[in-house]
Amino acid sequence: MQVEAVLDYLSGVTRYDRSVFTDLVIDGEVLGSVNGVWFERLLASEAALFVADEHALSCTLTGDYAHFSRELDAAARRWQQAGWLNGWRDENFTAFRLDGSPLFELERAAFRPLGLTSRAVHLNGLVRTPDGAVRMWIGRRSPDKAVDPNRMDNLMGGGIAAGESIALALEREGWEEAGIPADRLELLRPVSRILAERPVQRGLHREWLHVFDLWLNPTDIPCNQDGEVAEHVLLDLAEVEQLIVDERFMIDAALVTIDCLCRLGYWGTETPRIDAALAELRHPV
Repeated sequence: MQVEAVLDYLSGVTRYDRSVFTDLVIDGEVLGSVNGVWFERLLASEAALFVADEHALSCTLTGDYAHFSRELDAAARRWQQAGWLNGWRDENFTAFRLDGSPLFELERAAFRPLGLTSRAVHLNGLVRTPDGAVRMWIGRRSPDKAVDPNRMDNLMGGGIAAGESIALALEREGWEEAGIPADRLELLRPVSRILAERPVQRGLHREWLHVFDLWLNPTDIPCNQDGEVAEHVLLDLAEVEQLIVDERFMIDAALVTIDCLCRLGYWGTETPRIDAALAELRHPV
């Protein structure tokens, strides 16, 4: 077991200089963060939508869900035309108020530049072999993926689209990425909720990871349906740990996997040290 290496990995992917980001206030609440590049872009090109003071960047919009969504969509399309946004997917995510109520929806490619918090579902696929050992199904992302090609992933992981419930996203992604029928997933309950946050090239990645564990039979073989996963491999836990230490995983998938290994007690008496390192990321389900 490689406890120190895992702790070093966690430290490296979860700590960053927050002082280089400016709070983004929308409708009176701090809902995002922008880096210096986007701070200047928004003030220079979107003066009708964004104003700054010594503490924060504020969006001047008021109104209802439809109005916010329409105006910010138009702005995001201007950013795309200017060449500032890549990875446009024609797929919206929902931005929520601090109380959990939806405020607007926006193209997912615009979430990172504004540092808005998105949501995703992640599924650990676990198997207990006849000798009592636990193994884990790991996916390898397609080499054609725009983000993190060929990186290792959980059995399934994917974003929750605007208007989609966590349960529906779990069932949709479970089928698309691993060929798991909805009736195998509909009664699952989340086992963890992790807030992943780190700088990325686009801005700030900030996402709630809603985590589920699925125990599969040894004869169950995942089968990708949408071409986004190149293969699934069944590994023993030491092999999974090595992939984490070697930084082969997508970062969010690595956080979910480490969290799962803690639940399984993989590190024995050292597990509380890993738990402590994850404590700031974990939130009540």
